[in-house]
Amino acid sequence: MLKQFLNLKLSQKLSPQQIQLMKLIQLPTQAFEQRLLEEMNENPALEAGKEDEYEADEFANDDYDDYDDNESDRIEADDINIDEYLSDDDTPDYKTQVNNYSEDEERETPFASPISFHQDLINQLNTFILNDEEREIAEFLVGSIDDMGYIRRSIPDIVDDMAFTQGIYTDEAMVEKMLHVIHELEPSGVGARDLQECLLLQLKHKTPTEYVDLAIDIIENQFDAFTKKHYDKLLQKYSVSNEQLKKAIHEIERLNPKPGGSYAGNNKVTENVVPDFAIRIVDGELELTLNGRNAPSLHVSKDYQEMMQTYKDSRDKSTAQKDAVQFIKQKLDSAKWFIDAIRQRQETLFVTMNAIMHYQEEYFLDGDETKLKPMILKDIADMVGLDISTISRVANSKYVETPYGTKLIKEFFSEAMKNDQGEDVSTLEIKKILKNTIEEEDKRKPLPDDQLAEILKEKGYPIARRTIAKYREQLDIPVARMRKKI
Repeated sequence: MLKQFLNLKLSQKLSPQQIQLMKLIQLPTQAFEQRLLEEMNENPALEAGKEDEYEADEFANDDYDDYDDNESDRIEADDINIDEYLSDDDTPDYKTQVNNYSEDEERETPFASPISFHQDLINQLNTFILNDEEREIAEFLVGSIDDMGYIRRSIPDIVDDMAFTQGIYTDEAMVEKMLHVIHELEPSGVGARDLQECLLLQLKHKTPTEYVDLAIDIIENQFDAFTKKHYDKLLQKYSVSNEQLKKAIHEIERLNPKPGGSYAGNNKVTENVVPDFAIRIVDGELELTLNGRNAPSLHVSKDYQEMMQTYKDSRDKSTAQKDAVQFIKQKLDSAKWFIDAIRQRQETLFVTMNAIMHYQEEYFLDGDETKLKPMILKDIADMVGLDISTISRVANSKYVETPYGTKLIKEFFSEAMKNDQGEDVSTLEIKKILKNTIEEEDKRKPLPDDQLAEILKEKGYPIARRTIAKYREQLDIPVARMRKKI
């Protein structure tokens, strides 16, 4: 039996232009510059630089929004408003809306092209006298080292892999022999198969002393007790004083658990954070500027405008000319839209950060993190009249330079909690107090979570123990037992 139902559904779809604008807003400065270069390469009608004779306000006419590209066979000269593309503009006025950085500030810091981590290890191998078979195995082992400096595969697996993928047939004894060669390379500890072996390799490369020898014995034979910080058990096992054990532990704590990760020439790309905004204090007042690299000078190509003029003046409108003018119109429309989109992006970034700056004015004036107010995306969205998703795009990927360092904007957002006075306080403020409390504790007797909850309650923040545990984990602070020091 068939039944009919009437279903009313209200939906909203974003246009392709709106989607592209949202993507532009989300881009931080460096990614935006790359996107700008891509657009200029794809659209020859879009050019960089100033054209002093142009007037920006004249470059705006939407007469062609309903133009149908499928009607190329019936195109007439009168159907195209040539004047839209011949207006003498193209320098956008948004350049005057921000204080741009000076030329010196816009210069990028050059980075040397470092040798890769693995290539450095191969270069070190060249200092060893090895036959062809040994060298092939050693180089394969170097290729098996991850970015942290470890070989996380078993010897039998490596033997099988070399046979199947490289045609190198060997045995476990030979691979083990070459692994000892890898262990002689720098940084010390590279090629270890686990943390215990990594620490042992580094300790054995140290100059032998009473405390280094004790540290080696602890890692080799009492590794579990060491990782769990059962210091009483270690004192009893080795019959040493607190001071002797403390110095041995200090030797271990100075080691690098990730020898590959600390290598200056690692393959990882150096993160060069470019602030999208800058906040400065001038005469006791906050001043916000947007990085001038977000405000490029763009204009529509004069050559393309002259092409349109040529078409307008031509009496013979051939099919080839009609096809050409459609192409020109498409590129000019795209250039006009991109210039407008950049203007909108810049305005969105500026008004959003300006609202955040004034909302957190107390913090930006003195840098005290306990003065960060509870702030959610909706608070800023209501202030500037934009959608929450737009605020999120600005906050999640942008950095601001402040007198207290360069900060990721989303770090200023936090939920609210009540203190014992019934006032809303930021969870960031509570985390800061929790962190300070843990830093000030007696490391010989670290505070468990229930005691931390009691201390914060005494300070005016009634928080449950499970909330303390959650905040502690978010701050990447281990449990009390793991914070213990001898």
